[in-house]
Amino acid sequence: MSSQPVVAPDLYINRELSWIDFNHRVLALALDEHTPLLEQAKFSAIFSNNLDEFFMVRVASLKSQLEAGVTGRSDDGRTPQEQLEAIQTKLRPLLEMQQQHYRHSLKTHLAEYGVQLLDYLRLNEAQKAWADDYFRKAIFPVLTPLAVDPAHPFPFLSNLSLNVAALIRDPDTGRQQFARVKVPQKILPRFVPIPTELSGVVPTPGYTAVPLEQLVAFNLRWLFPGMTIEGHYFFRITRDADLELRDLEADDLMEALQEGLRKRRVGGEVVRVEVADEMPEEVVHLLMEGTDVEPADVYRTNGPLGLDDLMSLMAIPLSQLRDAPHKGRTAPALVRAQRSQLEDGSIKQEEFESIFSVLRRGDVLLHHPFDLFSTSVEEFLSQAAADASVLAIKMTLYRTSKDSPVVASLIRAAENGKQVMALVELKARFDEDNNIQWARQLERSGVHVVYGVLGLKTHTKVLLVVRREKGSLRSYVHIGTGNYNSKTSSLYTDVGLLTAREDFGQDLVELFNYLTGFSKQQSFRKLLVAPVTLRKGMEGLIRREIDHAKAGRGGHIKAKMNALVDPAIIALLYEASAAGVRIELIIRGMCCLRPGVEGVSEGITVVSVIGRFLEHSRLFWFANDGHPEMFFGSADWMPRNLDRRVEAVAPIEDPRLQQQIEALLELYLTDTGAWHMHSDGHFAQRQHSGEPKLTQSLLMERWRGGLVPEAKA
Repeated sequence: MSSQPVVAPDLYINRELSWIDFNHRVLALALDEHTPLLEQAKFSAIFSNNLDEFFMVRVASLKSQLEAGVTGRSDDGRTPQEQLEAIQTKLRPLLEMQQQHYRHSLKTHLAEYGVQLLDYLRLNEAQKAWADDYFRKAIFPVLTPLAVDPAHPFPFLSNLSLNVAALIRDPDTGRQQFARVKVPQKILPRFVPIPTELSGVVPTPGYTAVPLEQLVAFNLRWLFPGMTIEGHYFFRITRDADLELRDLEADDLMEALQEGLRKRRVGGEVVRVEVADEMPEEVVHLLMEGTDVEPADVYRTNGPLGLDDLMSLMAIPLSQLRDAPHKGRTAPALVRAQRSQLEDGSIKQEEFESIFSVLRRGDVLLHHPFDLFSTSVEEFLSQAAADASVLAIKMTLYRTSKDSPVVASLIRAAENGKQVMALVELKARFDEDNNIQWARQLERSGVHVVYGVLGLKTHTKVLLVVRREKGSLRSYVHIGTGNYNSKTSSLYTDVGLLTAREDFGQDLVELFNYLTGFSKQQSFRKLLVAPVTLRKGMEGLIRREIDHAKAGRGGHIKAKMNALVDPAIIALLYEASAAGVRIELIIRGMCCLRPGVEGVSEGITVVSVIGRFLEHSRLFWFANDGHPEMFFGSADWMPRNLDRRVEAVAPIEDPRLQQQIEALLELYLTDTGAWHMHSDGHFAQRQHSGEPKLTQSLLMERWRGGLVPEAKA
């Protein structure tokens, strides 16, 4: 179980505020003039989508604590109320920055390339006529205006819905009324394209669109004939969408999840109301009463609400406004192991070798998206499904893509008579519904599906293939930092290892027994497994560096992860720094440790790399007195990963691959675009002169040239 927090509150940064700082770094990519324009729109959309999830889960949790009368303080010494106030204070300037960028930069510069995002009132007569006709034919029939008066109670507002608040006056009685109209953004495009030939510009611009909600708002007369429309105002609500599933028996889990998902679609308590800046106070108060929120939960916005819909602009066919496409390459060790190339004649039959043959010679390190997922992990699984000598396949599925080749291979393997087991994690947040569908499809195909260990979320990414060779059984293994997901493998940076090492295979056999049966496995040969050995193992590796430093042999730790939150690990890192251990951390998201504090953490530096790809790999390097050991896996240094999830962290033992990992860490640590963390918790982007040295760009260039990162001399 987790060690008790031993960090003084003033040495621990609030995790919610640290997360907002991370999302600020995402927004900075949208605001960066060097980011292509449509990529700016994408990062602005990601910023908004991240915030939606933050409110649905983290803010909702704090509000629940407040309502339940929880008086306990966070690790940095704040009450739930104090945390909510700090979140609001920190967040509001960022929202204004995003809107300023959209209104005064993004729209203006897109227009220079013929991409016009026009307000309804700026449409010319021809465009306005077309838009009104589109409203009557495509929008009007699906709208349902809902009045609010003594006979009509305040309507239920679904989660993340965009709405129009209309003020209407009856000319006969003079009475003013309030009505709500939901914008049908789920079934119609948020930015409605208008024929370019109506622009009146020669040559015509390449893309013209008007926001869907404005087409609704400026055509309210069709919804309320005979009434006077005195005003319209946009608003959007966010509800608690976290699924609390505790103490459930495995047999009840799928049913409970399905019920929970039905409730999520409707939503729990309202945690945020976003309103147009010009909305009158009396309308805001009516919304507050109807949604039962406090003034602090209302966010006034000077611009369009729900900017996550900017992601749709990525479909505009203007390649010069997007990043150059990155296609990746087949890992060199696997080039001759591609059946597709055998089939198209590019590899002769006598030159082809199976992935199993490759792995018998040695380990293969993968770094996605630079190494293709399709020609490595998917090919490995596909060959296993077709190989007559393969007897069994076992793997974990946390998140996977639609039309997944991974799932298709598992089904094909089962149809070929192999023993196939898939652990489908039904509790993968916001992917629960997708995973339920996969679980059912796999079960119908003869795959044995299990849902993991009761009370724990299975987050590890492991794949085991058992093959009969020369009268005995041999195991082949893939362990990764990322999901078995074709889509995200091209968007996230992840590391994986393909190996035929016997100890790894035995560990996975026992790990799967732990996941599917009643095993109480307490030790493993090579893997560090949460919640059994991972925390103790990581703490032991850090303490070993402390011992080396105290003995005058120096001490050095390098670690890359998504988040550093665990108080016990942070306290141990402070102890290591005080003992003279040099600690270099690459943390993409939340970091609750304070680096560079005199007498506490002078030996600790923290950088954050935010780029085109989402940094998702977790790497851990320990100097060990000149005999470095390094590990990778699915776990961050967070209590949930160390104590409440099933995770696997594996060593990299091949000296050749160790050099690649060392070189990779050095690239991240010297990235000239990285954000450097100061002792007060804020991040500042490094100032540099000369040619920029951006890790992801360098990796794309090196992989295009067929090179791998070279170890630093």
